[in-house]
Amino acid sequence: MNAHAPRKVLITGMGGQLSRELVATAPLGITLVALSQGELDIGDREAVLRTVRENAPQIIVNAAAYTAVDLAEKEPDVADRANHQAVANLAEAAAACHARLVHVSTDYVFDGLSPLPYQPNHPTAPASVYGRTKRDGEIAALKSEDALVVRTAWVYAHHGKNFVATMLRLMHERDEVRVVADQIGSPTSATSLARALWSLTEARATGVHHWTDAGVASWYDFAVAIRDEAAALGAEKIGRARVTPIRTVDYPTPAKRPAMSVLSKDATWALIGHARHWREELRSVLSRMEFLGRTADM
Repeated sequence: MNAHAPRKVLITGMGGQLSRELVATAPLGITLVALSQGELDIGDREAVLRTVRENAPQIIVNAAAYTAVDLAEKEPDVADRANHQAVANLAEAAAACHARLVHVSTDYVFDGLSPLPYQPNHPTAPASVYGRTKRDGEIAALKSEDALVVRTAWVYAHHGKNFVATMLRLMHERDEVRVVADQIGSPTSATSLARALWSLTEARATGVHHWTDAGVASWYDFAVAIRDEAAALGAEKIGRARVTPIRTVDYPTPAKRPAMSVLSKDATWALIGHARHWREELRSVLSRMEFLGRTADM
């Protein structure tokens, strides 16, 4: 670990897929304080100020978020408390103890209408409550000039609830799954994102950065790859599932999804190195999934 690396890091949202990977990939020599929502409600300003003061970290990594995109349309205040007000609390606490705040954001801060990958300085224009609250959280974090905001997209892991786990379950239960083919993005493993966050932290990066795995896909492409890679690992029943492409209009949801979620990572990759292709990461994640192990050869 280099001379600039922090000695003590506080991670919020422990138990989520990103926080678990942050702990698993932490560089040697770092003391971690990883707190779940039950241990620290980051929407509680006094609790945040007290906890940060007592632990005195050099870095605070906010891996907590309200991510129920559709439910946020019905619960805007709940989403705002977790994604915006809580970030303001962390930023205030970080400033009080001279810590740096690292905050994770999302492609949903954009409207998804750009024909080109979104640059970090592209104007935000969220089209959903979730996206708006995440955008407001970014603004709160960036009031500190040494804060780091990392936008990502389509995150999944070998544990927790995510698109990969859902597709494996549905393909095991059904002969056919119907998946949207006109929304484009870059699948990103939580392990890849966690390593990037550590690298950016050690590089003392500030401002807004983008990180996803390399390459692009539609949700339909992603689902087909999940099926084929699972079949290659021995899940024959999943391998026989038919994946049918559909349009966004055929699968209406309360919250509007970005049609184009590809983020430009050029500046980030120039600083800390390239990401692997999303399909390589997918293969690695699937090899660690307990569900897939249980369903192989069934």
